[in-house]
Amino acid sequence: MGHMTEKSVNPVLKQVLELGPTIAFFVLYLRIKEDVFTFGGTEYSGFIVATIVFVPILLVAMGILWFLTGKLSRIQVFTAFMVIFFGGLTAWFNDERFFKMKTSIVNGLFAVILGVGLLRGKSLLQWVMGDMMPMEPEGWMILTRRLALAFAALAIANEIVWRTMSTDAWVKIETFGFPLALFVFLWSQIVMLQKYLIEPEQDDDAEAGTDL
Repeated sequence: MGHMTEKSVNPVLKQVLELGPTIAFFVLYLRIKEDVFTFGGTEYSGFIVATIVFVPILLVAMGILWFLTGKLSRIQVFTAFMVIFFGGLTAWFNDERFFKMKTSIVNGLFAVILGVGLLRGKSLLQWVMGDMMPMEPEGWMILTRRLALAFAALAIANEIVWRTMSTDAWVKIETFGFPLALFVFLWSQIVMLQKYLIEPEQDDDAEAGTDL
């Protein structure tokens, strides 16, 4: 018996569930960024209220995604935990810096985790994504090294942005800039590492040979 496969789901719906919460946070922030809300005698900025609302939206979206697909990636679960944790700190201390530094810590942790694996001669990225993109071990090691550096660069970039720019600028860069930069980087790496990709036909031919 093989391992349980992911249930098929409409790709558009999947993208909405994965990207929708972040877009919802962005839109809500734009609408209430100038407002101040009072709860329990404490004043909260529009940014902090948008952050608080973002957490349950993300959890609902992930719950629906899990129900439809039957699985969540380790990265999705970890990211959700960090959003809940730092969103909670942001609300508890009424301090938007906690949510802003979340991106630095998440990317920094990814860089450290991948780096520790590399020091042990292993690609933890292959362990996470091996089923989605079959590739030779050498290719995984190269991609892991480059991605560890990319995550470290994103962590440093986020620290520079939120410490030197306005909240408005940070929200826009966090919502669109960093994800776009990571997407372009990953796309370029897939193109550059084409020679290490394992074609499905090779597996099929090997299986056919064993059946003869």
